[in-house]
Amino acid sequence: MSVRGMGRSASPLLFSFRRCPYAIRARLALAVSGIDVAVHEVRLSAKPAALLAASPKATVPVLVLADGRVIDESLDIMRWALALHDPEHWLAHADAAVIATNDTAFKQHLDAWKYRGSGEDRDAGLAILAALDVRLAAQPQLGGARPGLTDMAILPFVRQFAAVDSAWFAGQPLPRLQHWLAAHLATPLFQRVMAKSQAGGDTSTSSLPKLPPL
Repeated sequence: MSVRGMGRSASPLLFSFRRCPYAIRARLALAVSGIDVAVHEVRLSAKPAALLAASPKATVPVLVLADGRVIDESLDIMRWALALHDPEHWLAHADAAVIATNDTAFKQHLDAWKYRGSGEDRDAGLAILAALDVRLAAQPQLGGARPGLTDMAILPFVRQFAAVDSAWFAGQPLPRLQHWLAAHLATPLFQRVMAKSQAGGDTSTSSLPKLPPL
């Protein structure tokens, strides 16, 4: 886990970008944990000085804790939040190998297709998704019997892959994965973490929308 010291603040501050899959999964864990956190929506072309000071990598998400510590890896943010409060037992449904494949090979293929139009990488990414579809034939969620860390860590990336060409994705033989994706995108949790800042603007700060009591 990457944790460094900064000055103290009143409550945790998350530097985020609404559509970034890494930031989305961090917000999902923070939201389900119920941790009160302010979200600073940044403009990636004009990153604020506070973000640059907090993390030399200057990538989102970055979480600055109330005691000044900094966590600048999305999975570490997820695990930190869930270690404090895990009402849905996400940590009990975590498959490190599946997440690692998503964060390495699949992410590389996703970026190559999305940004360079690589059909070869599109097909390679599809093969990884086909394996997830097979996995869902044996269990309702990628991490087991119920949604967990595995599902939420991977969900934003599958969403991004599907959005590159939604018509093409809809026509692929991935019935279980397509249903899994649509079901999670429709949940109150996902809708809340994707809500646009009420303050508006690319550099606004707002609170992470609260979920209803469990």
